[in-house]
Amino acid sequence: MSNYIWLIPAAPLAGFLINGLFGKRFPKPVVSSIACGSVFFSLVAAVLALIELLGLDPEYRSIETLLFSWIPSGAFQVDIAFLLDPLSAVMMLVVSGVGFLIHVYSIGYMAHDKEFSRFFTYLNLFTGSMLILVLANNFLLLYVGWEAVGLCSYLLIGFWYKKQSASDAGKKAFIVNRIGDFGFAIGIFMIFWTFGSLNFSQVFESAASSFQIGSSVITAITLLLFVGATGKSAQIPLYVWLPDAMEGPTPVSALIHAATMVTAGVYMVARCNVLYTLAPTSLLVVALIGAATALFAATMGLAQNDIKRVLAYSTISQLGYMFLACGVAAFTAGIFHLMTHAFFKALLFLGAGSVIHAMSNEQDMRNMGGLRSKIKTTYLTMLVGTLAIAGIPGLSGFFSKDEILWKAFSSEHGGVVFWLIGVVTAGLTAFYMFRLLFLTFFGKPRYDKHKSEHLHESPRNMLFALASLAVLSAIGGWIGIPASMGGGNHFERFMEPVFASSAALASHGENHHSHVTEYLLMTISVLFVLLMIYFAYVAYIRRPQLATSLRERFAGIHKVVYNKYYVDEIYAAVIVRPLIVISMFLWKVIDVAIIDGIANGLAYMVQSFSGSTRVMQTGYLRNYALMFLGGAIVVLAFFMSMR
Repeated sequence: MSNYIWLIPAAPLAGFLINGLFGKRFPKPVVSSIACGSVFFSLVAAVLALIELLGLDPEYRSIETLLFSWIPSGAFQVDIAFLLDPLSAVMMLVVSGVGFLIHVYSIGYMAHDKEFSRFFTYLNLFTGSMLILVLANNFLLLYVGWEAVGLCSYLLIGFWYKKQSASDAGKKAFIVNRIGDFGFAIGIFMIFWTFGSLNFSQVFESAASSFQIGSSVITAITLLLFVGATGKSAQIPLYVWLPDAMEGPTPVSALIHAATMVTAGVYMVARCNVLYTLAPTSLLVVALIGAATALFAATMGLAQNDIKRVLAYSTISQLGYMFLACGVAAFTAGIFHLMTHAFFKALLFLGAGSVIHAMSNEQDMRNMGGLRSKIKTTYLTMLVGTLAIAGIPGLSGFFSKDEILWKAFSSEHGGVVFWLIGVVTAGLTAFYMFRLLFLTFFGKPRYDKHKSEHLHESPRNMLFALASLAVLSAIGGWIGIPASMGGGNHFERFMEPVFASSAALASHGENHHSHVTEYLLMTISVLFVLLMIYFAYVAYIRRPQLATSLRERFAGIHKVVYNKYYVDEIYAAVIVRPLIVISMFLWKVIDVAIIDGIANGLAYMVQSFSGSTRVMQTGYLRNYALMFLGGAIVVLAFFMSMR
């Protein structure tokens, strides 16, 4: 099977080509069958590849498959080749598995859209591009997938391009990512300049053997790579595009937030774990940005009323969690949370889509309420997702979140401050997610009679995706039960070969603490989460007036948080408008007045000279003869005067 790894990204790309070329001629069932079937093929192939990988001894679980030489140019040699190892195996299963369920869900959600085939064409391209990214064995091929998912985000966020807000959101996502991608590209240039290769194995082996921890070159490379990650994975300061990504269809939001684009930065940092281990300064930057983003985004989620926007800020916060894990050199914990987050965040977004579908496109939670008895399956599945993301013991989110908190405390690159930020973020997450649940499904209905008459549960294909993701959200974390809780942490053992080199480079590794300390910290975080859930219950169910009174008492703070700390406005004032002014000056003064003025002035001079001399061209022979005679007389007079 390993010789056919290329089929995993090729299948959805084939679906993209078929539907892209002929989709408008096909009936909708054929379009959806091609789109979903191609991703299902990738999922089956990924499972078979995983089985083959598990059959190998751990030290040999790294298989490279070369298709052909792509760019042979002197010392610059780049191949179209794919790498199958535990890290890429987890990523391809997440992308193809969650992506397949989102494709199935989309059949029902987009059933009445006039651009049905175009939607599935883009969705297949998105999935195929992400699979190229995670399976590439070199930085340049990874960059191809990296840029392709950026293009797909532009196409899908702005899918309803006739809607101005959607069109603007697509452009915003594309432009903000271009900023991050510039730094990422410079980092790749520096990698080739430093190592003479872009192949992962060659670069990482050379780095481990040739550079000392703290190398300035490695630090510069990793910081530049992380600039790209802050754009693609929506971290401070380049997070501003992701909340607006909800302007696309809900399945797009689920695909971006759970399985594809935003996980690319976390994957890239984890893939480059050797380089980051050699650069403690870069690790600290990653941890600080991750922790700050996790807390900052969580506070913004507290005050939002749009159900999808709450989930968008939740994604930014959870991605910060993943980067916090990578920043304290707990790369396995970061990828573990990436996997579990894909399950419950896809579930929550698709659940939100089911609510919106039932409510005739209503997204404001203030206009919902009492939906628990109306759309029971949607409610139950979203309840599972909410419990999982809150970190309730036994569900997937608990195991991955607790692993990050423990590593943030116990790692030599971590500390109490990182752990405390993580705990506070977990509590805020529990509060705003249960606020979402209570406002949407509990209390008295706050919608009009017209919506009440049209309330209905989603079709079976949508519910199938919700139920499948609910199961994964419940039990998906069981493969990572830590040793302190009686588990063998099979996920950590499986990922160990990928991070063995960076573990060997670490000077001390994890600080040693007893299981008692781990249990104590776990208990504190769980109790704080439960306390915040209870507070949400009191504020929105038991005493709804409490939320109103608190909002009125702290109206100033609420306004700032509700308006996302005015970051978009600050960016517009400090960056966007000055750029517009400078651009207008360069256009109207430098380009039009000076450059065009010089060119047009020369043209005018030539035209004026030509206009004054063309009067001599009369077209009459007698005039030309007279001019010839006059010229001859002048010449003769000149020579006679010389004598």
